[in-house]
Amino acid sequence: MDTLTNLEQTIAARKGADPASSYVAQLLARGTPVIARKLGEEAVEAVVAALAEDRTELVGEAADVIFHLMVLLSDRGISLAEVMAELDRREGVSGLNEKASRSA
Repeated sequence: MDTLTNLEQTIAARKGADPASSYVAQLLARGTPVIARKLGEEAVEAVVAALAEDRTELVGEAADVIFHLMVLLSDRGISLAEVMAELDRREGVSGLNEKASRSA
């Protein structure tokens, strides 16, 4: 968790940085649609790596997915603590039951 907390803090610190000097600042300056598309691209790359059974590539792509998700969450004003609270809420609940409760 420390790594994700540190990443969240780094992303927050780079929000006001010069986009020429920070990839995070570049993404944030380009806006939600660009950040969301980048997250989608990284997710597809993770799927491809998984299907290719390339463990090393999948680890790298998983890190990219998490990073870009964290940037998107920051962009939308959602904290890691909020996501963790939602995961805590779901703990011990059958995935099928949890999904059914969202469709009702």
